[in-house]
Amino acid sequence: QVQLVESGGGLVQAGGSLRLSCAASGGTFSTYAMAWFRQAPGKEREFVADSNWSGGSTYRLDSVKGRFTISRDNAKNMMYLQMNSLKPEDTAVYYCAQSRYLGLGKYDWTDYRYWGQGTQVTVSS
Repeated sequence: QVQLVESGGGLVQAGGSLRLSCAASGGTFSTYAMAWFRQAPGKEREFVADSNWSGGSTYRLDSVKGRFTISRDNAKNMMYLQMNSLKPEDTAVYYCAQSRYLGLGKYDWTDYRYWGQGTQVTVSS
C-alpha cells in the first residue's frame, strides 16, 4: 500500500508559478510510473503528465506543454510538478497517482492504483 500526499497548491495570479510536491511512503515508489492529474469543477479528471523510473516523461495536454515540468527524486520518494505561466484555466484540484504499470503514456485514471488526496490550485485573472 502506497500513501501519497500532495502539497504546494494555493492561490496565484495569472502568469505566476507554483511547484507541487507529492510525497510517497509505505511501498515501492521508484519502479512504477507516476503521474499528475487534475480535475476542475464540473469536469472529468484529466491526465497532465507522467514520469517513469528513469526520468522520462510525457505531457498529453498541449495547453501545458512548455509551461509544466514533471520531475521525480527516487531517492527521496518525491515527485514534483513545476507550473509556470499559470492561466485561470489551470484552476483545478491536482492529484498525484501511481500507475499500475512501469511505462509511460497511461492516460486513463483507471490505470492508476494509488492516489493522493489532492491539492487545490487556483489561478486568478
